[in-house]
Amino acid sequence: MEDMKELTAEEQADILRHELEAVYGSSSYRIGRAVTWLPRNAKRGLKYLLHNGPIISAKYIYTYAKYHKIANKNYAYWACLQEKDYPAALKQWFLENNYTHTPLDLEHPKTFSEKTQWMKIYGGLNKQQNLVDKYAVRAWVKEKIGEEYLIPLLGVWDRFDQIDFDKLPDKFMLKTNHGAGWNYPVPDKSKLDKEDAKKKFDLWTKLNFTYYLGGLELQYEHIKPKILAEQFIENDGGDLYDYKFCCFDGEPKVIIYIMNRYVDADERIVCFDTDWNLLPFNIFTPLEQPDDIPRPKNLEKMVEIARTLSKGFPFVRVDLYALNDGSIKFGEMTFTTYSGIAPWHPADANAYMGSLIHLPGVDDEGDK
Repeated sequence: MEDMKELTAEEQADILRHELEAVYGSSSYRIGRAVTWLPRNAKRGLKYLLHNGPIISAKYIYTYAKYHKIANKNYAYWACLQEKDYPAALKQWFLENNYTHTPLDLEHPKTFSEKTQWMKIYGGLNKQQNLVDKYAVRAWVKEKIGEEYLIPLLGVWDRFDQIDFDKLPDKFMLKTNHGAGWNYPVPDKSKLDKEDAKKKFDLWTKLNFTYYLGGLELQYEHIKPKILAEQFIENDGGDLYDYKFCCFDGEPKVIIYIMNRYVDADERIVCFDTDWNLLPFNIFTPLEQPDDIPRPKNLEKMVEIARTLSKGFPFVRVDLYALNDGSIKFGEMTFTTYSGIAPWHPADANAYMGSLIHLPGVDDEGDK
């Protein structure tokens, strides 16, 4: 080995990295790790085997081996979780991830956070697959309110390599259909980094959103991944004003308004009622008292659309966009807003939002 003292820290790290890669890549190392795996993990492995049986255990080993390098350490756990273990798993996840780090009461849920968790397991959300699938939901929206409210679709593919970028306009939005946040705005095709985009979409289309984030958002579990290209929509200055209507038993009551998502400025979130009165609480960010956010000209129409699309659900969030030309575009349907773990400011807003959700059986029992 070269005299390490004469090398820079970066050069030393590079040499050590190559040596470690050589060791980890050798057959002797892999054999050694395999031979010692059982004694190193015998107690934990045996416990898992006894609880889940040989079929689930084999599935876990296969899933972990396939995904641990591209997902996270808990991906296989959620992928192989049995229904009988949902309550305990969700309680542990909630305790670790909810912003209050308080125990989850699934038997008597009161807050918005708790009721969101209850709906994940007992609310039949796994049956709403076609409403959270960003491709499949288009047919439902067209039937309910009309095709004019859909963002024009430019193409749909199973794999990134199928996309013919020459046929796409100068600006567009790429997104997956099977999760949340897997979007890739392209405001200028001439500046598109195709290598970066391909890397992201190749990863996203391999992953199951339900297992990737955990928390049992089962409505996404069986969606077949697709890549969509939609017309690029925007308001003034390249921003896109996002109106998220929180609807309770088919009645919109709270609007989470978001701006500055696509511009070089701090994102702003403000909560209004459906008459555009400022509400005394906020989500994620501390409450602000804005005087520069005008009432949308087509607010009443957006409320009507949200009411139509939310009918029949104890809670659903309907996302809409109001464009400068007066048109309204549908964004998505969300049944588990931020998976139910986003912070509310002040904290008692969580209880207020929860009081607006009526869970059949659960809240009726509490009223007796």
